[in-house]
Amino acid sequence: MINDLDETLASLLKRELPPRLAEQVQVSFSAPDDQFPPPSVTLPAIDLFLYDIRENLELRSNEVYLNRRSDGTATKTGSPVRIDASYLITAWPSQSVVDPSEDEHRLLGDVIKALLRYRTIPEDVLQGSLKDQDLPLPVSTLQPGRLQSLGEFWQALGGKPKAALNYTVTLAVEVAKPEVVDLVTEKVIKLRMQIGEDL
Repeated sequence: MINDLDETLASLLKRELPPRLAEQVQVSFSAPDDQFPPPSVTLPAIDLFLYDIRENLELRSNEVYLNRRSDGTATKTGSPVRIDASYLITAWPSQSVVDPSEDEHRLLGDVIKALLRYRTIPEDVLQGSLKDQDLPLPVSTLQPGRLQSLGEFWQALGGKPKAALNYTVTLAVEVAKPEVVDLVTEKVIKLRMQIGEDL
């Protein structure tokens, strides 16, 4: 599921970034530490580092859904668990540019424009298991992230602080197994007459 989300976001960025940039930039999911870029990544790159996954308690639901069948049974399923996947997005310019910080900011600006176009992930870029989700995948861009301190984050990674943006996608995860139950298809009323004593 998470790898499908990664592929979905890479597909979205490749589609929405300016064509010339989309052709040359690589989308990475590596840690933006002092070893970035890893050998598998060529610059320029947009890095989406998944740093937090947690349940979205605001969207928690205890509803049960019945899918009725023609044979007098129904499939009973519980609500999916809603999960927030939070990414820290950074831009990594080519090492051959004259002003790396200017190029980094331009890359990040193009990413911001691309991601702000949508409040939910478009269905036509969904990959793998995400295509089967009944619920849309809402996103939150440029909102405060789950990191307590960006300074401590960069220090822990051993890297230099960089301009970064937070991006959160809310997924629906089916955890309850569907249960087949019998439906009440007719009502039967039974009356019992009681013979009492004459008055």
